[in-house]
Amino acid sequence: MRAEFKNIIDFLSSYLHGKEKAIELTLICLFSKGHLLIEDLPGLGKTTLAIGIAKTLGLDYGRVQATSDLLPSDIIGVSIYNKNTNEFEFKPGPIFNNIILVDEINRATPKTQSALLEAMGEKQVTVDGKTYKLPQPFFVIATQNPVEQYGTFPLPESQLDRFLMKISIGYPSRVAEKEIIKGGSKREELYKIQPFISKEEIIKIQEEIKNVYVSDKIADYILDIVWATRESKYLESGLSTRGTLAIVSTAKTNAYMEGRDFVIPEDIKKLYKYVIPHRVIFKPEYESQKEEIIKTIVESIPTPI
Repeated sequence: MRAEFKNIIDFLSSYLHGKEKAIELTLICLFSKGHLLIEDLPGLGKTTLAIGIAKTLGLDYGRVQATSDLLPSDIIGVSIYNKNTNEFEFKPGPIFNNIILVDEINRATPKTQSALLEAMGEKQVTVDGKTYKLPQPFFVIATQNPVEQYGTFPLPESQLDRFLMKISIGYPSRVAEKEIIKGGSKREELYKIQPFISKEEIIKIQEEIKNVYVSDKIADYILDIVWATRESKYLESGLSTRGTLAIVSTAKTNAYMEGRDFVIPEDIKKLYKYVIPHRVIFKPEYESQKEEIIKTIVESIPTPI
């Protein structure tokens, strides 16, 4: 793994015991210019992860706690009349940070959830007919509680498809949790972290990742997987073209992080479980077998040599 990524993962692992995988996946998502959805129970380190990523990368950080009465303007911002100038002035909301954590997004109403769509897709927001560009890089980390919990509004397919990856952090191991008990919370220390790289370096790396080579064999392998989801008897609908591009971009980033300038099948096999399942619609009777079905589909495709 390239030194800059390894250093960040190793450093944050001391704050997020046993969460190396979650840290790595978050970095892959950010450097792929995507957005991340984390589905997990409360209290497992989602906020600490977001703060740690922001501080090690030297990025501005904002947080929104989603509730049933949260309004779109609470996220985007609002125009306020200034009596001294006789004009409306736009007061930007927390979305005008490089990294925004939308905590428990599925506790917000669909109207508020949809306010994120333009920002996530176009990297801009429109208020009172005026368009405002968001800072670069721009990365949304949204967390959601399991839909079985009380007071949640399931994210619609159009919103889910905007998230490049969906992951879970999970409980720490017993050994890791013992370290947390002995050391206590270190979240406050995260705010004092000196950045490992600058915003300009992040943007430069994101541009370099675009140049990672995808051969015809790899492109056909990805398309075989995509079409297998579209033709599967277990699915109502398969991957969209946006989903196809998500597989490509995450594979390129993983290749870059591992020091290669070309994609290999292992890049796709490593990440498909975080890129595909939330983008496809399963037939109702197969909802409880999502991971097994996607695994079967991917493994049924011959690996190019």
